[in-house]
Amino acid sequence: MLMKTQVRDQNMSNIACSKCHTRKICLPMDMTEKDINDFESIVLLRKAIKKGNYLISAGMGFNAIFIIRTGFFKTSIISPSGQEHLLGFRMTGDTLGMDGIPTRQHLSDTVALEDSNVCVIPFTEIEKMASVSPVFLNHIFQLLSRELVRENFNLLMLQMSAEERLASFLQNLTKNLQIRGFSSSEVLLRMTRQEIGQFLGLKLETISRMFAKLSKSGVVSINRRHLHILNSAALQKITGIPN
Repeated sequence: MLMKTQVRDQNMSNIACSKCHTRKICLPMDMTEKDINDFESIVLLRKAIKKGNYLISAGMGFNAIFIIRTGFFKTSIISPSGQEHLLGFRMTGDTLGMDGIPTRQHLSDTVALEDSNVCVIPFTEIEKMASVSPVFLNHIFQLLSRELVRENFNLLMLQMSAEERLASFLQNLTKNLQIRGFSSSEVLLRMTRQEIGQFLGLKLETISRMFAKLSKSGVVSINRRHLHILNSAALQKITGIPN
């Protein structure tokens, strides 16, 4: 059962952005030392979110964005009939909460898939910094553009076959993990097969069948949530998307 409690604030004084391992992902590399110091001054706190708890709830007022320092999240919306529709998964260095910018109200839920930590940045402070730092303003545009690219890719996947959808999901997941310094071949899946199916628009039975097919053909091996990519070239051949 998902919980909306147990969100704990921690002092950020000992977590300088200049020394944080996610800096190369969440901040532009060409920021000056002054820009970095200014950014550090607006990161007020870190929130610790236990697995299964909400960071953001649909309908909640928007006043900040969040950067994942450690952990893994899913974003979703609930249909009028009460069915959950997964929008995507987010990991270390990703930005959360930007759906609230247009209306100043969050439109989707964000739930931790493992014990996680996020940095909280008030949006009013982001606006102030963007007005005086062209580098940071360009970074905000890049973040918004990245969200559009992600949405377009998700729409593209829905036009693929079931095998192509799963292969594309695994290829994209391992690529993002590799960028963050993790293994691109051995993965601990934080999400369930049912959640993968909800995201890809496939039934659980179809996801299980596609995993079995990829395993039988020697592309992957999977034991519960431990996934090993055995043949990345074969995975690429299925998707047609370069690694």
